[in-house]
Amino acid sequence: MSVIDYHVKGHIAYITLNRPASLNCFNYELLEELGQWVEKIHLDDSVRVVIFTGAGEKAFSAGADLKERKTLTEQEVRRNVKKIADVFHAVYHLPQPTIAAVNGYAFGGGFELMLACDFRIAVEEAKMGLTELSWAIIPGAGGTQRLPRLIGEARAKELILTASKFSAEEGYMYGLLHKVVESKELIPACEDLAGKILRQGPIAVQQAKYAINQGMGVDLQTGLAIEAQAYERTIPTKDRVEALTAFSEKRDPDFQGK
Repeated sequence: MSVIDYHVKGHIAYITLNRPASLNCFNYELLEELGQWVEKIHLDDSVRVVIFTGAGEKAFSAGADLKERKTLTEQEVRRNVKKIADVFHAVYHLPQPTIAAVNGYAFGGGFELMLACDFRIAVEEAKMGLTELSWAIIPGAGGTQRLPRLIGEARAKELILTASKFSAEEGYMYGLLHKVVESKELIPACEDLAGKILRQGPIAVQQAKYAINQGMGVDLQTGLAIEAQAYERTIPTKDRVEALTAFSEKRDPDFQGK
């Protein structure tokens, strides 16, 4: 059985972490396969939105596979930490918008995968947190950098330094989650958000995401230059002309991503 379930429906790619008996924890096999799918999606123009979730009803991902970790040498631990950081970095830099459908526990690396996504929607029962310090390590796949940028430095320090586990409702209150829903509504809520994105010009969506991501870590003037470059890439597109034509003809545009 594959540790990743992958399929595409209507320009939406679905990636499901498929180790439910292990709470979808990340062993090296799962990281390798996840990285391969993320690389494939990056180059697939037919995919316009990506939804990440976990198999089963208990966990999105409870983080690193500690049973595997206990058997590893220090060198192998470093290999795993680098791999998970590289894979989540690749998720963050996907040109397509990404949605984390958080169906249960999201701890450690599972939480960091959430952080690497553009949007996060969770079920009411979900519990989450960066719990690494309770294992005498620190978040190593972006947690110490992405969480402060999302919810502020002081709150992020509190959650990380106390290894706090918190509820979906608290995550929404912190500004981490975009929505909290009943379990049966999780995928429909993610698909509703994806549908709203899919109605926009695909190239413009990717360029807007690029401008935001690249601009967050630079000064305003550099960010404005990045925005201008991204805008320039939309000018020669057929979709831009189609939008103007559709407006004049009083119909919905038929965007082709060209």
